[in-house]
Amino acid sequence: MKRLLLATTIAAVTALTTVACGGTAEQTATPSTASTSVTADAATDAPGPTGIPDGMGSGAADGVFPRTVGHFGGSTEIPAEPKKIVVIATGQLDAALTLGVVPTGVAYGDGAALVPDYISFSFPQYADRMSQFVDVGNRQEVDIEAIAAIEPDLILANKTGSEDIYPTLSTIAPTVLTEGTGVNWKQDFLLLADALGRTEQAQTFIDSFTSDAAALGGSFADTGAPTVSFVRFTADRARVFGIPSFAGYIAWDAGLARPDSQQFDKTSQDFSEEEIQLANADWVFVSSQDAGADSSAASYTTNPLWTGMSAATENHIVRVDDDPWYLNAGPTAATIVLDGLKSALQS
Repeated sequence: MKRLLLATTIAAVTALTTVACGGTAEQTATPSTASTSVTADAATDAPGPTGIPDGMGSGAADGVFPRTVGHFGGSTEIPAEPKKIVVIATGQLDAALTLGVVPTGVAYGDGAALVPDYISFSFPQYADRMSQFVDVGNRQEVDIEAIAAIEPDLILANKTGSEDIYPTLSTIAPTVLTEGTGVNWKQDFLLLADALGRTEQAQTFIDSFTSDAAALGGSFADTGAPTVSFVRFTADRARVFGIPSFAGYIAWDAGLARPDSQQFDKTSQDFSEEEIQLANADWVFVSSQDAGADSSAASYTTNPLWTGMSAATENHIVRVDDDPWYLNAGPTAATIVLDGLKSALQS
């Protein structure tokens, strides 16, 4: 029976379009429509959703199975607490481990390790088990055969990257799709936690995180919050990130100000070397996916317009880890970003 299932599954996937990149906070999509606003123009309007959208989730108490979870791919019954889990997005690996759940199968991103450094550093208690992860391929084109061979109880994926293969994944095991993109990290964390029967644990984490972020903003009550800028270089691109992005949402939670040049209502915006001033703020947090001699990072950061920015002359440019800040969105990555903001701004 399992051989028949595997053969059917593999045949089905050949008819599908190659999956687009999923699970990253590489923020090329607009925020969730579940959000009340995509900007933070009003003090009460969060740039992204703060909870599970209406009509989604299970409504079941933690630990109660079976449960039927509404999600971004439809509705899925999870008959029992899952023990063998496949995650196709690194942000979901982050979220599961944050909840104390160690998956069995894991996908990786382009040019990334199966277990990113920030994950290894954050969860040393799971080092032995993480070394035994089953590699299920690049998340842009997952290995369906490898996933089926695990015989998982639950598959977790992002709509942004895995919507096309959701029907195939669902023939292997109950599959839950979160939305993906960084600004949706709180919603996606809670929805994933619901599938695992650990919603209260996730909500407690988010409440604590939000409180810690507010405390950072509160520390500037007398002096006024500094402006912060978020910049990412890849091999041939330079971008600033707006309010509705992963780091932008975290800064919003902390009540940190953004420069006028980064008040746009999309996740990121390219800028040329002639437009370097658009990246300036009191503090600039910058990552480089590629820092080679011919990279955009090398070209931009040696340009006199960059070295002459006020943030540069005041030594307020902070190099940060690309993976948690700009590439993958999860609760532990969010903590790393918040801790980085605290370390720089409160030093």
